Amino acid sequence: MSPSDIALIGLGVMGQNLALNMARHGFHVAAYNRTTSVTERFLAERLRGETIEGTSTLGELANRLSRPRKLILMVKAGGAVDAVVGDLRPHLSTGDILIDGGNSHYRDTARREEELAGEGLRFLGAGISGGEEGALLGPSIMPGGPKEAYDAVSGIFEAIAARGPDGSPCVAYLGPKGAGHYVKMVHNGIEYAMMQLLAETYDLLRRGLGIPTAELASLFAEWNKGELASFLVEITAGVLSRSDPEAGLPLVEVILDEAEQKGTGRWTVQDALDLGVAIPTIGAAVEARILSSMKEERAAASKVMPGSARRTRRSEARIEDARNALFCGFVCAYAQGMALLRTASEAYGYGINLAEVARIWRAGCIIRASLLDDIRSAFAVAPTLRNLLVAGPIREQWAAREPGWRKTARLMLEAGLPAPATTASLAYFDAYRSERLPANLIQGLRDYFGAHTYRRVDRPGTFHTDWTESGSGRV
Repeated sequence: MSPSDIALIGLGVMGQNLALNMARHGFHVAAYNRTTSVTERFLAERLRGETIEGTSTLGELANRLSRPRKLILMVKAGGAVDAVVGDLRPHLSTGDILIDGGNSHYRDTARREEELAGEGLRFLGAGISGGEEGALLGPSIMPGGPKEAYDAVSGIFEAIAARGPDGSPCVAYLGPKGAGHYVKMVHNGIEYAMMQLLAETYDLLRRGLGIPTAELASLFAEWNKGELASFLVEITAGVLSRSDPEAGLPLVEVILDEAEQKGTGRWTVQDALDLGVAIPTIGAAVEARILSSMKEERAAASKVMPGSARRTRRSEARIEDARNALFCGFVCAYAQGMALLRTASEAYGYGINLAEVARIWRAGCIIRASLLDDIRSAFAVAPTLRNLLVAGPIREQWAAREPGWRKTARLMLEAGLPAPATTASLAYFDAYRSERLPANLIQGLRDYFGAHTYRRVDRPGTFHTDWTESGSGRV
């Protein structure tokens, strides 16, 4: 048989679908899974003439590949990646290319690239978004690492990637070291924020305004036809429309209210803190998941701390306000993610093109949305743009929506509904556009108790005041 073009290691659902995607685009794929029975079952049940060969050992897998060898790892992030790389090393040669398609931490990716480069091997970290369906039909792919390694596999990536509205493949080289996995990490942080904003909007409409779930499904489906058009709004309508025959209720109402997480959102917040970038909407979403996991504590607290959500009068105006608030929250989530990418790119030497990031997110990935066309245009016109909030196409949309955004936030608070991401987004918006913030008092306090000094608005220099002098007053 002719040599295979590429190998895929790890036949979970994502790995299987990615292998099928490559095969259906004419590439010969060699497949391997540590448990041989998984490979055998995949070949027996999933294949319909695709050019995929199963292998039972890593040595056999390496021998089936054309040179330079190209191998995609679809295994669990962390130690599993290092273990597979270690097992593969004896079977590889100078110039071979390893591609980590999982959700690895960007620092691990940079470390692996450096280690393998010393052995003449090339390592790419490629974030792949789109879930099981995207892996099969076309994901958004975010690769980073050695440019020559990307060039060697770009034909495969471009063939299997999703297609944007203009027909361009949703993949682009993003930079050296861990740039690809960094962009995927921030993508997931934005995803956390958008889901939390959707959950808070659903909570307001369902518990706050008393709209039946079936009606909400239709409402979100309608919203998906306008400026909120996005994958997450689309599937929100799908989740809300599903009924549970056993309980005789909408399925969403019998799902336990504990949201799990795999760590990428937390990594995003941690790195933003290290870099000094404010991403409060994303941070609020991560913290909301942590609070949701405290189910027993919340249940106990609800019995001794009365104040459950209060229903208020439904009106079309309030529904429209909620729609505007959701849109504004989405913009803040994207703005914060892009601001973090810009700062990280400068700090880590990635050279990330933000217009390209927005372009490859327009299809295939979880956060795909029509709004990304405006975001791509904003960064294409102004590559040095510091924050999306001040971009012309975005700025023009605030005026009409801001009043509804404020009304919605106030309504959530007055109704006793937790709205961390909605209120954090509004606070971020107000803080970013404020020429003067009350941080002057904070500086005064810091100087009072710690002699940390302060600067003045009326002359240059650094100053310290003896706040305990007679007449200043010690509290």
